[in-house]
Amino acid sequence: MATHLKSVASLAIAASLSFAVPAFAATTVHVKLADQNTDAALAGDMGMNMSADMSQAIMFVTADTQTVPAGEVTFEVSNDAKGFVHEMIVAEAPVGGKPLPYDPKTDLIEEDAAGALGEVSELNPGKSGTVTLDLKPGHYVLFCNLKGHYMAGMWTTLTVQ
Repeated sequence: MATHLKSVASLAIAASLSFAVPAFAATTVHVKLADQNTDAALAGDMGMNMSADMSQAIMFVTADTQTVPAGEVTFEVSNDAKGFVHEMIVAEAPVGGKPLPYDPKTDLIEEDAAGALGEVSELNPGKSGTVTLDLKPGHYVLFCNLKGHYMAGMWTTLTVQ
């Protein structure tokens, strides 16, 4: 009987401890959207996997990390630009170095064809927003899909392990 009571007490303690253990929090990636705030014409050849000189890019997406663990990832996105609206979209990076599905007539990525997973929609300068996604291991691209921004160099990559 005493052994049985010890077992019941042990189970009760274990059960109460399981409620005290915090759930794993999402990994947070801080993303900055920025540009050189210039009236210069947007370059048209700075998209992912193109051979352009990226030092000439006038628009940028930067992340504070390039690798995160698989699972919930929260993107905290801030538009640090002075005069341009920007957004951030997350999609799986194309396999084999292929480009994202870009339509030169609209100067935009075809989001559905690219498999967009989520976004922080248009942010005015100085504003911020978040999106949380459940990401499996793989390679992803974070990009702005306002007219001409992606091809002006406004993208970066993220690896999920």
